[in-house]
Amino acid sequence: MDNSPRPPSGTQWTISAAGHEAVIVEVGGGVRTYQYDGVDRLDGYDIDEISPGFAGHPLAPWPNRIRDGAYTFGGRSLQLDLTEPPRHNAIHGLVAWVPWRAVEEAADAVTVEYELPPTPGYPWALRLRTRWSVGADGLRADHEATNLSAEPAPFGFSVHPYLRVPEVPVEEISMRVPGRTRLLLDSRLLPIGATEVAGTEYDYTEPRRIGDAVLDMAFGQVERDDDGGSAVQLAGPGGAGAVEIWADREFGWWQVFTGDTLTGPRYRRSIAVEPMTCPADAFRSGKDLIVLAPEQTWRGSWGVRPMAA
Repeated sequence: MDNSPRPPSGTQWTISAAGHEAVIVEVGGGVRTYQYDGVDRLDGYDIDEISPGFAGHPLAPWPNRIRDGAYTFGGRSLQLDLTEPPRHNAIHGLVAWVPWRAVEEAADAVTVEYELPPTPGYPWALRLRTRWSVGADGLRADHEATNLSAEPAPFGFSVHPYLRVPEVPVEEISMRVPGRTRLLLDSRLLPIGATEVAGTEYDYTEPRRIGDAVLDMAFGQVERDDDGGSAVQLAGPGGAGAVEIWADREFGWWQVFTGDTLTGPRYRRSIAVEPMTCPADAFRSGKDLIVLAPEQTWRGSWGVRPMAA
């Protein structure tokens, strides 16, 4: 019997192809590291660390925050655990710290799955599945969520990667975000309105240096590509180390976080860029909330790819 300590993130699955390599983990079913030609393009974490700041985690059945953890759906008033006590919110869903299992493995891909049981705060069962893969076009994640319950279920999804531009501090990074609006937030980081970004310091529809901007906000009304998807680009001076995170048409929001509340060496070292299907508090507002019928499956995809300068 092997009594050696297990990594905090559980079993590790390494996938590689065409110079790209990623490590997928059991706890949270997320991505711990992603490199291209040996250079980190995600700000991951070490094998002996607990994932900091939800790094690389899928977030379901809701992303971001729910005010007071309280919402009404299907004629029922429901109460979630308050997982962000200082702000009295329920944050980032129910699957970030649970063990996922591998259901299919290959050299360049692994598929992981978790069946979420009903709980008093979320009385629906879901089967969540992610196929992580790497190849010439970078890192890719294909997600599925199936309602295993006999009644409709509210659902939202996001993922929480931190992107790095090698050797470039956050202040020197130029960023493009294709969102024409941003949410206005209260002191609990919950939305209280929305406003257009045109002509303001938050207009990143064309590449803009981040400088000393402190960002933890959602951008909406995204400009869509021809295929209905959208993308965020980051680059250093002169386009050095450029990287793109893309998402398909299922994701209509981008959350950007400059890491200002992280401590130690992670403080403003990288930028979390999160594709979201809905904004914060969607269980209460209904804004872009997905309602899964019994046996219905939602599917969405996103990925990260290095770009030429």
